[in-house]
Amino acid sequence: MLDFVDGTAFNYEQGQRARKLFAAVVLAALDDAIADDKKYGNGPEQIARWARSRDGREVLSCAGIDPNERVVKGLMDFVAKGVRTSVALSREESERRHALEADQAEAA
Repeated sequence: MLDFVDGTAFNYEQGQRARKLFAAVVLAALDDAIADDKKYGNGPEQIARWARSRDGREVLSCAGIDPNERVVKGLMDFVAKGVRTSVALSREESERRHALEADQAEAA
C-alpha cells in the first residue's frame, strides 16, 4: 500500500513538472510572436496560426490550457499588447496594472 502511495505521488510530481515545461514552451511562443510583431507586424496572426495547429493544440493541452478559440483570442490580444512575458509576469508590472485600474475606477 505504501509503495502505491509513493508511486502515485511521484507520478503526480512528474506530471506537474511536465506541465510546467510545456507552459514554458507556450511562454516562449508568445515571446517569439511578440518579437515577430515588432519586427514584421504579424505577431497576433503568427500565434493564432501556431495555437490552431496540431502541434500548438498539443502543447497547450499538455500545459493544462484548453485549446479553444477563446484561448486563441486571448493569446492574440496578449501579443497585440506587446508586453514581454517576463515583464507581464513580474510583480512590478502587476502592481502597476492594479494601480492603473484603481485610478481609472476612481475617475469613473
